[in-house]
Amino acid sequence: MIRQIARPLAFTATLLAGASLAATAQARPMTPEDVAKLESVGAMAISPDGTRVAFTTSSLPDVTEGEKNGSFQSELKVATGPDTAQAYLPDDISPGGVAFSPDGSMVTFLWSKGKEDRAVWGVPVGGGTYRKLAAVEDTGVRSYKFSPDGSMIYMLTGAGEDKQRTTQSKAGFNARIYEEEFRPARMFAAKAGMEIDEEPSEIAIPGYVSAFDIAPDGSFAMIETTPSPLVDDSYTSKRVNILDLASGNVSAVVETPGKIGDVEISPDSSQLSLIAGVDMNDPAATTLHLVDTATGAFRALNAGAAEAATDTEWLADGRLAVTVDVGAQSKLRFYNADGTLDEEIDPGSLILTGVESAGGKLAVRADSPKHPSELFVWNNGAFERWTNHNEWLSEVDFGEQRTYTYTATDGQQVEGVLILPVGGVPAGGAPTIMNVHGGPEAHDSNGWNTAYSKPGQVAAGQGYAVFLPNYRGSTGYGVDFAKQHQGRYTDPEFRDIVDAKKALMADGITDGDRTGITGGSYGGYASAWGATYYSDEYAAAVMSVGISNQVSKFGTGDIPYEMYNVHSRKWPWDDWLAMLKVSPIYHVDKSNTPILILHGEEDTRVDPGQSLELYRSLKVRKPDVPARLVFYPGEGHGNRLAAGRYDFNLRMMEWFDTYLKTGDRRAEMPGTRPQLAEGAKGAKAKDDDSED
Repeated sequence: MIRQIARPLAFTATLLAGASLAATAQARPMTPEDVAKLESVGAMAISPDGTRVAFTTSSLPDVTEGEKNGSFQSELKVATGPDTAQAYLPDDISPGGVAFSPDGSMVTFLWSKGKEDRAVWGVPVGGGTYRKLAAVEDTGVRSYKFSPDGSMIYMLTGAGEDKQRTTQSKAGFNARIYEEEFRPARMFAAKAGMEIDEEPSEIAIPGYVSAFDIAPDGSFAMIETTPSPLVDDSYTSKRVNILDLASGNVSAVVETPGKIGDVEISPDSSQLSLIAGVDMNDPAATTLHLVDTATGAFRALNAGAAEAATDTEWLADGRLAVTVDVGAQSKLRFYNADGTLDEEIDPGSLILTGVESAGGKLAVRADSPKHPSELFVWNNGAFERWTNHNEWLSEVDFGEQRTYTYTATDGQQVEGVLILPVGGVPAGGAPTIMNVHGGPEAHDSNGWNTAYSKPGQVAAGQGYAVFLPNYRGSTGYGVDFAKQHQGRYTDPEFRDIVDAKKALMADGITDGDRTGITGGSYGGYASAWGATYYSDEYAAAVMSVGISNQVSKFGTGDIPYEMYNVHSRKWPWDDWLAMLKVSPIYHVDKSNTPILILHGEEDTRVDPGQSLELYRSLKVRKPDVPARLVFYPGEGHGNRLAAGRYDFNLRMMEWFDTYLKTGDRRAEMPGTRPQLAEGAKGAKAKDDDSED
């Protein structure tokens, strides 16, 4: 019998109680300094007996308080119930790959101690000193799995040092052959015990392996392979293989034609759950499949559904738990081993982003409009919240957030997430920021939508409305919806965003003269298009790591085949002029929109030259239009360091305050340096002193 569970009453009651408490404390708007110190739950693992949940929290150094600039740091914690989480490692250890040993006696993780290569470590669950469990000489461990009986640790590692290359490089012969000097990862098996196995045995693996898992019966490994480590191959040519551990032979290949997502092995080792694309032109891995491990034969369970499967986990009873995004909301679904639907759970305002299960316990990682990712456990018909990071969020006055659906010019229904200004919408409408996601094979859910590059609640606290459109090409609405943009760059994709503006204006939410646009990557493309082709619609734009020239993008990015398969469906040389006409640089003559352009100098996905081309064209052809280009040294396709993220958020909001909130497209440009918090200024001063 199929059973659908609506909003769990226990969780709803918890939300209402929390909302009541928060209402008494709401006193201030959210700030960029708040964004800089957000914490969230990352990886999760459940002990074999189900009594403990290990998880990592992820946060950046708080540069607003003078902490040293750096990237994300993880902290390992273990919980046995709500609000019981305890840190298990010293502050200077940033672990990855968290798991439990098969006997449940240790929490295991990956870590690089000092200058040592990354290795497998463990810490007793009852407390005690962490110790190294397995390593491979001269190379780091990328991922690991225990054998079912705990006697072996299987490790996927790097290729190891090329000593000849190292010697030549030290002598100055450091020329790099582009896209030719790849060396495959290796796989090893080490004996697990009190002493480290100094000579783990190498297992022959075919091609370039990027991920693996060991079957519960110990007979085979599931390995994911590509022809090369190129990003393009990971999108277009990845395959799942069954590797017989006894013979070392590949016994079956899963010949799915599209992108590959999450893969898990069933408890009886007879099946895989596989989230994959349905064909080579499917923009994303969103369809759930079951795979026969003996033959590699596969079948889809939700083909054609207006949804996107995101994560899977097999339960001990043979059922399969799946997190599914249905538009901007999410569900937890259970399938029987034969692929029939057992039950579906509506988590209310939670957006489920990951699921784990062991020992009869099921845990999810989830966020909501009021908090980033936290740990929840399914308990007695409700999601019980086990962690509460960022308690200071109770002080923040949030703008109302909800889904919003409108009709596009051609009749297509399009959904997005709307955040209203704190205090409500003023007469005449609010200044509104269109925050456009990248991909476009992605979507924004009705969960936590505030980040360094997402104005979210920071903007709402400053009187803005924010709309996050799931325009055509987005996932979460089925493969057909995701394919509607193919071969049609900018239209209907970016017309959908203009249609959203018109609908919001008609509903009295948006001030049409004070509407702006921002986004990164493909969202940056949308922002550049908004500042040029659709310039009359947008009073200000902030473009991040975006595309400005579809012709030169082909030759300077790292995913040409992926772009062809799921976006353009033609090569530039098939129609040079057509590709230019869907490039923002072609429409610079129309530009009347002040634009801030932000880009990491080390970006390989969208070359920084894309931003330079647009900036140069604007400066030469439209010198009266405010335009500024900011490069971030050491950053790639998005900023990973704390200072770069904080700087980005400050500049974005400052730009919108200057041009969008005022509606003055010719206001004087902000200063070149944003106004940092006092702590951040102190950190900068200390850094400057040390350099002297």
